[in-house]
Amino acid sequence: MTPCTWWRGHWARPDMHVIATAGHVDHGKSTLLRALTGMEPDRWAEERRRGMTIDLGYVWTTLPSGAVAAFVDVPGHQRFFGNALAGFGPVPAVLLVVAADEGWCRQTSEHVAALRALDVRHGVVAITRSDLGDAELASEEAALHLAGTPLADAEHVAVSGVTGEGLPELRDALDRLARRLPAPDLVRPARLWVDRVFTVRGAGTVVTGTLGGGTLAAGDELVLVPSGRPVGIRGLESLKTTVDRADAVARVAVNLRGVGRDEVRRGDALIAPGGWHSTAELDVRLHDLRPTDEARRRALPEQLTLHIGSAAVPVRTRTLGGSDTARLTLATPLPVAHGERVALHDPGRRSVVAGADVIDAAPPRLSGRRARAARALVLEGVARRPDPAGEVVRRGAVRRELLLALDILSADDADPATVVSAAGWLVDPARWDAWREALLAAVDTRAAAHPLAPGLPGEAAARDLGLPDVKLLDALVAETRLVSDGWGVHRPGVAATLPERAERALRQVEAALRATPFTAPSAAELDAAGLTTRELSVAVAAGRLLRVGGDVYLLPSAAELAAAELSLLAEPFTLSQAREALGTTRRVAVPLMEHLDRVGVTRRVSPELRVLRAVQARRRPGPGDHGGGGLRQDRRGGPEPPR
Repeated sequence: MTPCTWWRGHWARPDMHVIATAGHVDHGKSTLLRALTGMEPDRWAEERRRGMTIDLGYVWTTLPSGAVAAFVDVPGHQRFFGNALAGFGPVPAVLLVVAADEGWCRQTSEHVAALRALDVRHGVVAITRSDLGDAELASEEAALHLAGTPLADAEHVAVSGVTGEGLPELRDALDRLARRLPAPDLVRPARLWVDRVFTVRGAGTVVTGTLGGGTLAAGDELVLVPSGRPVGIRGLESLKTTVDRADAVARVAVNLRGVGRDEVRRGDALIAPGGWHSTAELDVRLHDLRPTDEARRRALPEQLTLHIGSAAVPVRTRTLGGSDTARLTLATPLPVAHGERVALHDPGRRSVVAGADVIDAAPPRLSGRRARAARALVLEGVARRPDPAGEVVRRGAVRRELLLALDILSADDADPATVVSAAGWLVDPARWDAWREALLAAVDTRAAAHPLAPGLPGEAAARDLGLPDVKLLDALVAETRLVSDGWGVHRPGVAATLPERAERALRQVEAALRATPFTAPSAAELDAAGLTTRELSVAVAAGRLLRVGGDVYLLPSAAELAAAELSLLAEPFTLSQAREALGTTRRVAVPLMEHLDRVGVTRRVSPELRVLRAVQARRRPGPGDHGGGGLRQDRRGGPEPPR
């Protein structure tokens, strides 16, 4: 049992480092791990019967410093190369095994090529079976093959898993390796690549994997990718010990809630909700193409398998221009971030074709004959290292949350000072200036072309400008000092104007209503006068007419005039009595009385009867104006001016 310590309310292990084995079949990887850990890495009876590792195995030991080395044992046989890649994918370091009595072999080269493709840069070389061969010669041969690779400077240790010779020296070398490994990113949202799935009676579905970054805790809600299914963490174990929380780097077993055993498989990922961007297309920069001559480089196989973490997904490859960039179309979406390293594997040849850096995990669609060449030019200056400001300029506009999910921007980072931040978007200043100038031009064009409706509708403005989100329009309007209201976007002080013909007709209607305030012109009369529905709406918006309902238009003072006339009636009064007092028709009286109810001049006391809401003194407009005349007192007493 590995020692544990109590810290901040959960069981926390000493520093853990996850290391994969690598090497040719029968070079003693599993034998060495048994000697190092006292544990059996071969999980299947078939493996033990055949004396050959078929699938991934998991064992661990405590190093002299107290740190824990957790090993992922991979098969060395060519037939199980895919399983080996699943073991290499999530780990930062390797224990490369070369047998002293056989030396460097073909599958050793294939494993090193895979590690190089996945950018595994840290390791120790164990020259095993040192009791059976010339360990020094085997070490020299390995050094020659490793020259020019990231493992060129790896420490070599001669060891025998049978006699125990060299085991203390190997433990010390692994301890030194552990101290050189980069610190894990605990701030990054968690992502766990699943490498094993099983069921525990009474607990349900359990998955295991290497947690390379972030933190998992009992009770967390996660998303299973690619299905998108929400799942919960019922419980956690790390190296057979129950824990409340696991911090990277760690081997963990996760008891899941909300998913069945047959709904999860190796290569799936558990991710923090909203923390990762799942994509089915990637733009990548190729590395270590095999072979490297230019003719074969251009002949990159169209159908390959992409490996990242424990996932293996068929992809279609398309090179971009004549560069080392390519577009990969994945058969299954995966949660991938900018700068991650993937390996491209040819299952037919059972070998790795290339490694690739992800330089755009959310690329635009390619359309047109020259699209690939143009895309290659755009990607020439894109580095593996995140460049938030450069990414904004390259995209023109991008949601901040996408840059977070792609790991281009950290949650603790401020927005780049050189870009525009608005409505959750980061925008290239040049793009922002272009939008602003285009908006001003569009507003002026609209006002000139549509004097009756000079405001540019917001959705039309966003569409014409090519805004990715209509919410950006508000920020543009504020910066350009425009006005956005119910009439759309327009310059301050700009209002709808009537053509001269409609203006003359409106004046005639106003004059007629001043003479007989409740004799509203009919729809036919308005049409004969040449007033369209749009022109009448402009008159209403300008406060020159009041639309009380349907096609009934009166003066804006109609409510006040009507209240003065209705105050002469005994209360309560009927609609018919109100119509007679107002000297109008039922066509006008019905919508007018409903309007008076809405604005609080009258109140219904029954379906047929109304009363005035107020009894205070009212101003009685004169017949020749919009509201002039003498004072009319409460009808219950006091003098009245003559009518």
